[in-house]
Amino acid sequence: MTAEPYKIKMVEPIRLKSHADRLRAIAQAGYNTFLLRSEDVYIDLLTDSGTNAMSDRQWAGMMLGDESYAGARNFYHLQRAVREVYGFRHLVPTHQGRAAEHITSQLRIKPGQFVPMNMYFTTTREHVERAGGRFVDCIVDSAHDPTSDDPFKGNVDIAKLQRLADANGPESIAYISLAPAVNMAGGQPMSMANVEQVARWAEPHGIPIIFDATRAVENAYLIQQREPGYQNVTVRTILKKMMALGEGCTMSSKKDNLVNIGGFLATDNEEFFAAAKEMVVVFEGLHTYGGMAGRDMEAVARGIYEMVDDAYIASRVGQVHYLGRQLADAGVPIVTPVGGHAVFVDADRFLAHLRPEAFRAQSLAAALYTDSGVRAMERGRVSAGRDHGSGENRRPQLETVRLTIPRRVYSNLHMDYVAQSCIDLYQDRKQITGLRMVYEPASLRFFQARFEPR
Repeated sequence: MTAEPYKIKMVEPIRLKSHADRLRAIAQAGYNTFLLRSEDVYIDLLTDSGTNAMSDRQWAGMMLGDESYAGARNFYHLQRAVREVYGFRHLVPTHQGRAAEHITSQLRIKPGQFVPMNMYFTTTREHVERAGGRFVDCIVDSAHDPTSDDPFKGNVDIAKLQRLADANGPESIAYISLAPAVNMAGGQPMSMANVEQVARWAEPHGIPIIFDATRAVENAYLIQQREPGYQNVTVRTILKKMMALGEGCTMSSKKDNLVNIGGFLATDNEEFFAAAKEMVVVFEGLHTYGGMAGRDMEAVARGIYEMVDDAYIASRVGQVHYLGRQLADAGVPIVTPVGGHAVFVDADRFLAHLRPEAFRAQSLAAALYTDSGVRAMERGRVSAGRDHGSGENRRPQLETVRLTIPRRVYSNLHMDYVAQSCIDLYQDRKQITGLRMVYEPASLRFFQARFEPR
């Protein structure tokens, strides 16, 4: 193992609150880790979105922010970075990724059309359905099996795509949404061969591919490590080759791009670009800033170049795997193989003594915080929400707790602490009781739902 390819210039104090304080805090939060105050959290593994540590060069770049309303030089720096690293000609900045999802779904989906994806993501599916579209899961079956050793569980099952086209006609498909390093499947990557296969299938049907490129760099690294023929290819080269197979992408810069806020929509489609430029002015801001300050665009531009450094990305993913190995070696059930941004604990196997209706993953996330002050998040029944048509609860095959590692933030000693808490809880798992939901928002309920012990 090699050390991190950076050294620390600044630190932020964190404090472990007492067990009594943690019990009080989780109860006040309705046993929902999203509703905890950050000051009550010791190690925060809720998300890797916007929780990154920026580099000295990014902070220096923020001092060069051009806050002109139109045509700020930082926009052109960002445009150049996107063109050079992702390969797309046209750029529409947004304040974060879900704004790019909103613009894309509103412009590209006609009511009743389908959007096949390699497993859903919460906000992506919400935007698709709000636009009148219908999500279709076309991921390979192994993605739903937490014990499968398939190295590319993010792959699309072409047979599922074909069945959708045969049943409804290719014209019923608005676009194919591909998420390299599928979050809800455990950060599982797609192979380059599979992305090429999807592109070959889509082209004669005239169906565009739009990437959710949020964690595409982590996917590129896992291709480098797992797919024959790419071991000596740089991550930057792999990323650009993958993006060239799509018409465009939406991006939450708060992940791969190593910043705390920002996003964009990028495309080679001139007509889509023209329409997106018009819409971004209505919902975000002028097309040369789109909801971001000039200083934030500069930080994103510099982060794009830093993210494709092979030494950095090896260290980033390596820390995730370091935590995963400790849990697996101790017998804690996790989703395998470990992906690129998080370790997903299999709550169904961890809390098999609880009925599924007791919200196993939500219960485990609350118990982890109570035990150690570590904040994680549920990825299961609560996140899946209700079907917009029937109103019935969706029942995903994966019921997990996501231990999400922020980039360049924690040391491996922090990971040791997290691992020990998970191991201790697993050894005493029968003491964990379930939860019942007592407040449920109409959409994206996992953010604000409240629970109480059964």
